[in-house]
Amino acid sequence: MSSINSISAEKLARLIGTPNCPALIDVRDEEGFGLLPKLIPGSSRHAYGEVEARRHALQGRSAVVICYRGLKLSDGVAALLRVAGIAAESLEGGILAWEAAGLPLVPVDKLPPRTATGHTLWVTRERPKIDRIACPWLIRRFVDPSAVFLFVPPGEVVAVGEKFAATPFDIEGVYWSHRGDLCSFDVMVEEFGLATPPLLQLATIVRAADTARLDLAPEAAGLLAASLGLSRMYADDLAQLEAGLGLYDAFYRWCRDATGETHNWSTKKPGA
Repeated sequence: MSSINSISAEKLARLIGTPNCPALIDVRDEEGFGLLPKLIPGSSRHAYGEVEARRHALQGRSAVVICYRGLKLSDGVAALLRVAGIAAESLEGGILAWEAAGLPLVPVDKLPPRTATGHTLWVTRERPKIDRIACPWLIRRFVDPSAVFLFVPPGEVVAVGEKFAATPFDIEGVYWSHRGDLCSFDVMVEEFGLATPPLLQLATIVRAADTARLDLAPEAAGLLAASLGLSRMYADDLAQLEAGLGLYDAFYRWCRDATGETHNWSTKKPGA
């Protein structure tokens, strides 16, 4: 039964992938997790008895709590968070309702291990242009909102990854990289179970811009131009990444919500 303190799977799906998505907290116990070892995109798993102790990390944010069926675990944790002043809801019907709606789920065996402070750590080549901004955007919006990215000289990516337990991407010879005609963004979309129509369309645009095949998507030329412009504007790779997140937010929302919309300047005068 729906509650004023719950959110439907369909409504939550519209928030995921956007900058204003709530913190998504999966509190399933081992039994529930074992029955479906996948996560709703952007969520992180925590023992239900420990979430209240982490409330300081949620200050100023809203939260959605997820359990297996949307009953006592998520309702109880969400209620405790509300007592702590955090706007928290439970996912109506739990992860079972999400799965039944045919919404994407991220396989946990594809996720890198988290650091002691709770985030995933990634490393790639410095001076990013397209794929090395697109992939962090996908990870931050759909895999781990707290992910940290290291940009280092190309010859040091693998060594830095080994030394600092960071996951390398978008270099030759690693798992998260180009495969045949696919770019690293394509690979992440597929491997993370995120092959929704909007992300597949965005993946085509990214691939076209990243591999100089602008004929694959008319929007690719615009993405290439904007990406190269950002690379000239920012000498600091992390500052460029932060600016690039907004660029991919806009392209994603176009792919999801606005592909059928056109725009033209009207010459009509008011009152005509």
